[in-house]
Formats: sequence, C-alpha cells, structure tokens
Amino acid sequence: MIILGINSFHCDSAACVVIDGRLIAAAEEERFRRVKHWAGFPSEATKYCLREAKVALRDIDCVAVNHNPWRNWVRKIAFALTTAKIRLLRDRIQMHRQRDTIEQQLEKIAPQSAYRGKLYRVEHHVAHCASAFLLSPFDEAAVVSVDGSGDFASAAWGIGKGTDVNIRGRVFFPHSLGIFYMAVTQYLGFERWGDEYKAMGLAPYGDLKFVREMDQVVRLQDDGKFQLNMQYFRHGTENLELWEDGEPHVGRLFTRNLEELLGPSRSEKEPIGQRHKDIARSAQNLYEKAFFHLLNSVYQQHDTDKLALAGGCAMNSVANGKISKSTPFRRVYVHAAAGDAGGAIGAAMSLWHELTGAARNDSMYHAYWGPEFSDEEIGQLLSNRRNELNQANCTLASIQDESDLYTKTAETIAAGKVVGWFQGRMEWGPRALGNRSILADPRRHDMKEILNLKIKRRESFRPFAPSVLREAVGEWFETDDDVQFMEKVLVIREEQRDQIPAVVHVDGTGRLQTVTSDGNPRYYRLIEAFRQLTGVPMLLNTSFNENEPIVCRPEEALDCFLRTRMDVLVLGNWFLERTQGRH
Repeated sequence: MIILGINSFHCDSAACVVIDGRLIAAAEEERFRRVKHWAGFPSEATKYCLREAKVALRDIDCVAVNHNPWRNWVRKIAFALTTAKIRLLRDRIQMHRQRDTIEQQLEKIAPQSAYRGKLYRVEHHVAHCASAFLLSPFDEAAVVSVDGSGDFASAAWGIGKGTDVNIRGRVFFPHSLGIFYMAVTQYLGFERWGDEYKAMGLAPYGDLKFVREMDQVVRLQDDGKFQLNMQYFRHGTENLELWEDGEPHVGRLFTRNLEELLGPSRSEKEPIGQRHKDIARSAQNLYEKAFFHLLNSVYQQHDTDKLALAGGCAMNSVANGKISKSTPFRRVYVHAAAGDAGGAIGAAMSLWHELTGAARNDSMYHAYWGPEFSDEEIGQLLSNRRNELNQANCTLASIQDESDLYTKTAETIAAGKVVGWFQGRMEWGPRALGNRSILADPRRHDMKEILNLKIKRRESFRPFAPSVLREAVGEWFETDDDVQFMEKVLVIREEQRDQIPAVVHVDGTGRLQTVTSDGNPRYYRLIEAFRQLTGVPMLLNTSFNENEPIVCRPEEALDCFLRTRMDVLVLGNWFLERTQGRH
C-alpha cells in the first residue's frame, strides 16, 4: 500500500510517501519554494516524494491529510454561539471554501496521472501524536501534542500502545500555550512566523521579574489543563491568519491590556533592553510551569516513564531538556519535525496502521529523507560556473579518498575557518543535522561573532549548537541522553565550558545533537577526525542558510557560499576554498 501524507494550507506545508508502513521520502515545501514556512499546498515537495519513491500519482492508494475540519465541530458551534463569534467562524469556513480541494491541487501536479484513490482526513493532534509515537522506539508511551491550534484544539494527550494512539484529553481553542508564546514573541518585537526561538534564546539573559504578571495571563487548572486570560488576546474575536500561499503571517495577537500589564511593546528596530530580557525569561518560566503541569498530570493518568512528544511547542528545546528533571518521565522522544510539517508523516502512518492492522516496521532514528545529488551533478554545476569561481579566487579539488576528505576538512575547521558542509539527503525538520550545515570550531571564543556578523547575519544573543559523538555526551554534558534531532537543550559540564565557548549559551547550556555512525556515517567520521586532531569530540553546527530556508540543492549552497564570507564549501567530495580569505 502506498500512502501520500500531506500538511497543506498551514505553516510548514510538507509531503511524504509511505510504502507498506515504511517512510520513503519526506520534505517541506519551503526548501523548494525558498520561502520560509511556506503555507500553501506542497506541490513541489509532493513531486519530489513521488520521484524519490519511483511512483506516479496514479499509483497512490490513499492520501492522508493532517486536518479534519469536522472534528470538534460541536465545540466550534458552542464557542461561536456562547461568545457571539459567529462571524469569526463564518470567515474561517469561507476561507476554506475559497481554496482548491486537495484533489484539485493533485490534478494540477500531474494532470496526465490523475489520482483516483481516496482522501482521508486525520485529526490534527492525532496526526501529531502519531508522528511521535509510531516512529518512536517505544512499544508503549504517553503521547502529548501541544501547539498553537489545529482542528479547534491546542493540546491533546493520551496513551500509545503497539499501533494504537488513544487520545484521552484535549485543551480547546482559544486557550493555547503556543498562542501565548507567539503573542509574547510579537510583543518583544519578533514579528515573523516562527520567531519564538528568538524569545527562547533571549530568555537566559533576563531575570524573573514579571512572574506575577505572567500568572495573570495564563492560569493553571487542577486537571493539568491551562486557560488564557482572554482580555490579553485578540485571536478569540478576530481572524488573524493572513495567508493563502506563501510565508504565513499572523496579525498582532495581544491586546493593549498586555501592554498595560507589562509596559510598551518593543518595535522591531528598537534596541533590546533589560526589561525585554526579563519578560522573555518570565514568559519562558511560565511556559515551562504550564507545560510541566500538563505532563505531570498526564503521567498520573498513564503511569509510564516514556513520553512521545510533538506539536509546535515541542520545538521549545529548553523546556524539553528539563522534562526528565521536572516530571517523572525518564525517556522522551521528540519527532524530528515536531511542528505541522511532521503531521504529514503522522497522518500517513496513522492511516497505514488503521487500514492494515499491520505491526510497526521501524523507528525514526535519523532525519535524512530529502533530496540528494551525485558527485557528477555537483561537478557539472561547478564546471558551468567556473568563471564565477575564478573571479571569487576559489580553488577546486575532487577528493575521492573519504579519509583524506574528513582529515582535510577537520584541519580546515581546526584552523579557524568556516565550512559549508553539503552531503547526502537533506534533513527532514527545521534543524540542520550534518547534511546541510555550516560547521566551525567550538573552541574559538570569537566564533559566535564571526558567524553572526559575517555569515548568518542574525541577532548576537542567539546561541549555536554542538554536534557531539554519541559516546562522548556523558563526558561533556550533565545528562547522558540520545538527542538525534537537536530537540533538547542540556547543561554542559561546568569544567568543560571553557574548552568550547562557541557552543555554550550564557546560562551554561547547549542545544545538543548526538551523532552516531549508524545515523550519519559521514558526519560521524568528520567529527571523529576533528576529535583526533583536537581532543574535542564535537563541532559547532548551524543551518546552511542566510536568513532563508536551509539550502536544498547544490546551487543554493554555492550561492550562499559566494555571497557570504564562508571560507570553504564541501559539496559531496568536491572541496572548494577561497584562496584570499574572507572577502
């Protein structure tokens, strides 16, 4: 059975193909469109997945979509009637009716290979929970999904056993931890969709001076749930989603009451002051308090120390890293694309097990499900652009001996140079995990400044992540854990911090990625080569981009290399180096 999974007309639209219960390909639309968090239909991602799976659209048996507008319908009507928000509900229905159907969109992709199968709709949070549990290493676990909202709910939880995901509780719209965090992010002057990681990175610079105020904004309930104080939010009375195709955008979520409570909001160009840092810290603290309140209640209901976690809020890696210390959960699996993109896989996997009753085939221990390019294709690109490379004072070599490639690249990084590393299949999810990465020496005190000012062109307070050989984690971090997808921030051992200042955040933490020889042999061997040179079993890893989606094709990697001050670009076995330093 061949299933096409889709997340469409929402942020991070994406597609995947599952054949007989095995994931074959998965990718987000933004990587092809070159627009962050693309929110339309994932036509290009779908085309890629079909090519990778070597199937035509007419071969697809089922299409699974991670959205079911008929779920929680009674709640929607009750909300509209009791709060006089009928116009809000009407506007949402009209917006959905104006879109082409999924079937119409598929016909545009391949008019000569029409899809004749059935379309199945999977509830948003069921898809989230399925994406985490059905691909986890657990036979049984608590499952939790927390995000902004989807199908009129913002959180869901239950138990996963075998191939079943049984949802036993929900928090319904308009109450939402995701919307709370997004509203505070906007208040702090970070207005683009997905900027919550900026507020999270800013938080350690602040103090807990707004705890009492935050407690007025979000209220915890005895059953583990939470409620927003709606006098501080607009999303319950207005339709603030302002996208169809393209980059998603949400209008201002907070009311003037929040500014009366916390003080004036920050404009995008206003300098960041200590008050802003204190608000970010207090908001992160409140989020963690509500999140752990929910998780502790879920544990009491299900009595298992294993947790499968998804939903956009599962991208809060700071909170994720504290779960084992703040709750009884000891083993935590977070899906590689915990946000809405991951719902495409969750919908497909959930449908596969529902229709077939078959056992689970495998867990997701790596995230490399996107396009890859041969050395021949890369060589042709470099040949076609030889004049441009000459003008940029670049030398080019093909290093076919892999050991030589790893040694030369490791020596280059150890010498303080910045390397673009483009290898194999593109990562699934928002993190660069060693196939579309910019790499640097974590030992250099000035490396954060070099990367932020000369390559990444981003805020100076944002941290960089360490990619660490799995067997060395316990030596460098206080918690010895598997973190394949860079989904947890953990405390770095105090005695080790001075050795790796470029990847230590102001609070002594690092957003860890563990690297194994099974998960990514090439990346593992590169880090091992760096360890042999320096004694440090890690590299600084940041996404291969410059205020754009992570690069997908070698053309985009080359363009990014040439327009920034990167020193070296390694495309497969091709080693491209500037001979006159950073331009």
